[in-house]
Amino acid sequence: MDDDRTGKIRQRAYEIFQREGGILGHHERHWQQAELEIDREAALPLTAGDALPETREIDSADVLTVEALAMRTGISGDEAQELLDRLGNDRAAIEQAARSLKAKRRS
Repeated sequence: MDDDRTGKIRQRAYEIFQREGGILGHHERHWQQAELEIDREAALPLTAGDALPETREIDSADVLTVEALAMRTGISGDEAQELLDRLGNDRAAIEQAARSLKAKRRS
Protein backbone atom coordinates (compact mmCIF):
# COMPACT_ATOMS: atom_id res chain seq x y z
CA MET A 1 0.00 0.00 0.00
CA ASP A 2 2.83 2.38 0.83
CA ASP A 3 4.46 1.65 -2.55
CA ASP A 4 1.17 2.51 -4.25
CA ARG A 5 0.95 5.82 -2.37
CA THR A 6 4.57 6.65 -3.16
CA GLY A 7 3.99 5.89 -6.84
CA LYS A 8 0.94 8.13 -6.93
CA ILE A 9 2.86 10.92 -5.21
CA ARG A 10 5.77 10.52 -7.62
CA GLN A 11 3.44 10.71 -10.62
CA ARG A 12 1.57 13.72 -9.23
CA ALA A 13 4.82 15.54 -8.41
CA TYR A 14 5.97 15.00 -11.98
CA GLU A 15 2.64 16.32 -13.32
CA ILE A 16 3.02 19.42 -11.14
CA PHE A 17 6.60 19.84 -12.40
CA GLN A 18 5.39 19.62 -16.01
CA ARG A 19 2.45 21.94 -15.45
CA GLU A 20 4.79 24.56 -14.01
CA GLY A 21 6.95 24.50 -17.12
CA GLY A 22 9.49 21.84 -16.19
CA ILE A 23 11.70 24.25 -14.29
CA LEU A 24 14.22 22.38 -12.15
CA GLY A 25 14.93 23.15 -8.52
CA HIS A 26 11.46 22.90 -6.97
CA HIS A 27 11.27 19.14 -6.47
CA GLU A 28 10.71 19.34 -2.71
CA ARG A 29 7.76 21.71 -3.10
CA HIS A 30 6.32 19.57 -5.90
CA TRP A 31 6.65 16.44 -3.76
CA GLN A 32 5.03 18.11 -0.73
CA GLN A 33 2.16 19.47 -2.82
CA ALA A 34 1.66 16.04 -4.39
CA GLU A 35 1.60 14.39 -0.94
CA LEU A 36 -1.07 16.80 0.27
CA GLU A 37 -3.21 16.30 -2.83
CA ILE A 38 -2.95 12.49 -2.82
CA ASP A 39 -3.71 12.25 0.90
CA ARG A 40 -6.64 14.68 0.57
CA GLU A 41 -8.07 12.70 -2.33
CA ALA A 42 -7.66 9.41 -0.46
CA ALA A 43 -9.88 10.80 2.30
CA LEU A 44 -12.68 11.76 -0.12
CA PRO A 45 -15.45 9.53 -1.50
CA LEU A 46 -14.46 7.89 -4.78
CA THR A 47 -17.75 7.74 -6.64
CA ALA A 48 -18.12 9.35 -10.05
CA GLY A 49 -20.99 11.44 -8.71
CA ASP A 50 -18.60 13.06 -6.27
CA ALA A 51 -16.10 14.07 -8.97
CA LEU A 52 -17.44 17.63 -9.00
CA PRO A 53 -19.01 19.23 -5.94
CA GLU A 54 -22.47 20.68 -6.53
CA THR A 55 -21.97 23.74 -4.35
CA ARG A 56 -19.02 25.47 -5.99
CA GLU A 57 -18.26 26.79 -9.45
CA ILE A 58 -15.11 25.46 -11.04
CA ASP A 59 -12.27 27.83 -11.80
CA SER A 60 -9.95 26.36 -14.42
CA ALA A 61 -7.03 27.97 -12.62
CA ASP A 62 -7.85 26.00 -9.48
CA VAL A 63 -5.11 23.36 -9.64
CA LEU A 64 -6.61 21.22 -6.91
CA THR A 65 -9.92 21.08 -8.77
CA VAL A 66 -8.18 20.14 -12.02
CA GLU A 67 -6.16 17.44 -10.28
CA ALA A 68 -9.15 16.16 -8.32
CA LEU A 69 -11.21 15.91 -11.51
CA ALA A 70 -8.38 14.01 -13.19
CA MET A 71 -7.82 11.58 -10.35
CA ARG A 72 -11.47 10.89 -9.63
CA THR A 73 -12.56 10.42 -13.23
CA GLY A 74 -9.46 8.60 -14.48
CA ILE A 75 -8.36 11.17 -17.05
CA SER A 76 -5.03 12.99 -17.27
CA GLY A 77 -4.43 16.38 -15.69
CA ASP A 78 -4.03 17.89 -19.16
CA GLU A 79 -7.36 16.43 -20.27
CA ALA A 80 -9.04 17.74 -17.12
CA GLN A 81 -7.60 21.22 -17.70
CA GLU A 82 -8.75 21.15 -21.33
CA LEU A 83 -12.29 20.18 -20.30
CA LEU A 84 -12.45 22.94 -17.71
CA ASP A 85 -11.12 25.50 -20.18
CA ARG A 86 -13.48 24.39 -22.93
CA LEU A 87 -16.65 23.84 -20.88
CA GLY A 88 -16.31 26.55 -18.26
CA ASN A 89 -18.32 25.85 -15.13
CA ASP A 90 -20.96 23.55 -16.62
CA ARG A 91 -20.58 20.73 -14.11
CA ALA A 92 -22.82 18.25 -15.86
CA ALA A 93 -21.05 18.72 -19.19
CA ILE A 94 -17.60 18.44 -17.60
CA GLU A 95 -18.46 15.29 -15.71
CA GLN A 96 -20.05 13.69 -18.78
CA ALA A 97 -17.10 14.62 -20.98
CA ALA A 98 -14.64 13.20 -18.43
CA ARG A 99 -16.55 9.92 -18.26
CA SER A 100 -16.65 9.77 -22.07
CA LEU A 101 -12.88 10.26 -22.31
CA LYS A 102 -12.29 7.48 -19.82
CA ALA A 103 -14.74 5.15 -21.60
CA LYS A 104 -13.06 5.80 -24.97
CA ARG A 105 -9.71 4.77 -23.49
CA ARG A 106 -11.17 1.44 -22.34
CA SER A 107 -12.54 0.70 -25.80
